[in-house]
Amino acid sequence: MTTMTEASVREFKMPDVGEGLTEAEILKWYVQPGDTVTDGQVVCEVETAKAAVELPIPYDGVVRELRFGEGTTVDVGTAIISVDVAGGGAAAAQAPEASASAVAAAPAVSAEKKPEPSKPAAGSGRQPVLVGYGVATSSTKRRPRKGPEIPAQEASKAIQSELNGHGAAAAAKPRPLAKPPVRKLAKDLGVDLATVIPSGPDGIITREDVHAAVTPPRQAPEPVTAPPVTPVAAPAAPAASYDAARETRIPVRGVRKATAAAMVGSAFTAPHVTEFVTVDVTRTMKLVEELKQDKEFQGLRVNPLLLIAKALLVAIRRNPDVNASWDEAAQEIVVKHYVNLGIAAATPRGLIVPNIKDADAKTLPQLAEGLAELVATAREGKTSPAAMQGGTVTITNVGVFGVDTGTPILPPGESAILAVGAIKLQPWVHKGKVKPRQVTTLALSFDHRLIDGELGSKVLADVAAVLEQPKRLITWA
Repeated sequence: MTTMTEASVREFKMPDVGEGLTEAEILKWYVQPGDTVTDGQVVCEVETAKAAVELPIPYDGVVRELRFGEGTTVDVGTAIISVDVAGGGAAAAQAPEASASAVAAAPAVSAEKKPEPSKPAAGSGRQPVLVGYGVATSSTKRRPRKGPEIPAQEASKAIQSELNGHGAAAAAKPRPLAKPPVRKLAKDLGVDLATVIPSGPDGIITREDVHAAVTPPRQAPEPVTAPPVTPVAAPAAPAASYDAARETRIPVRGVRKATAAAMVGSAFTAPHVTEFVTVDVTRTMKLVEELKQDKEFQGLRVNPLLLIAKALLVAIRRNPDVNASWDEAAQEIVVKHYVNLGIAAATPRGLIVPNIKDADAKTLPQLAEGLAELVATAREGKTSPAAMQGGTVTITNVGVFGVDTGTPILPPGESAILAVGAIKLQPWVHKGKVKPRQVTTLALSFDHRLIDGELGSKVLADVAAVLEQPKRLITWA
């Protein structure tokens, strides 16, 4: 039976801080047992596969227990801290004796009227526990499950299991977890996914699992009677060989884990094509210096990336079909009538790609302001999950590392990514004479399922043309 003392303790559970993520690592605790906390106070910082996020506590009280230490990865929905709300409530401080006598006189609580957990206010739909946005009462929409009622404890375990992506082993069998291409493969091969044993993370069925279900199992050869022999100990399989004294093993988690999964998924799903062009950007570099002196850009950072981003936006306006995505499940090409411009950023935690929303509708000073804010937030490690979602096309500036260019991999859900190489002074034929000019190499990778070579070439050529003659920013825009 739950006592009044136990009822005064509230447990704060790990929320879904990334719209569908199943776990997060506790980076730092800002409170300790015995500390007094108030509603909205940040108690810890956690890192998901997308970003580092500070978590505020949604009520007043005194910290009773920290359930996990720093550096621990915790599943979404698991209690991470308990708070004694009676210790921080004004009513409890004013009438402690009345509360104690109420406990002594209170009859046993019947099974039908057990105290229910606190619920969010009607109509809110979200709990005030996140930075920037709340968490829906149920972060994923699911069909209502039919079946007999189960005890509250078992229901809680089932919900936790679903939060972790494993589903509940109940009478109503959940839909097997598989990506749309894998479902299509199973359909083509006549394989029932419900009969396939998953081997992927969180019970996800992979292509290999489907092929394994099609391949008939090898029949064991009939036993052959052989004369008894003296058993000889087989040599043990050699363990993974590495020099612990001269090697360091780093656990793959957080941003690095998410990046690896996204890059592998993109590289082996979208057929990549990469085209290159070398262009004289001397006039663009002169324009950069002129804009630095313009009062409209006072206090803003003006660099070549700003004009390269604007050139790409102009090229997209002239070739709108490049700003699209491939919907495998619906077998449709989705053309976006807006541009959320992603900028690949290297951070201490790994590669992230936040994006500037509706970049195509911004003026050049507004675009400069958006780039500055994006870069500063990324360097501080404070990029929100929302800022990294919904990108349509991306720029990666590998030139800052001194390399000429690269063959970038598409971010999942996007159809094109532009790589910018280092800008170098090189001999170049200009007006019939060889002169030193500032030159760079651009590379455009695109999804060949929806972008043909002609379209990809036009986009890359338009970007190069704008950078060679920046006045086209006016004539083409």
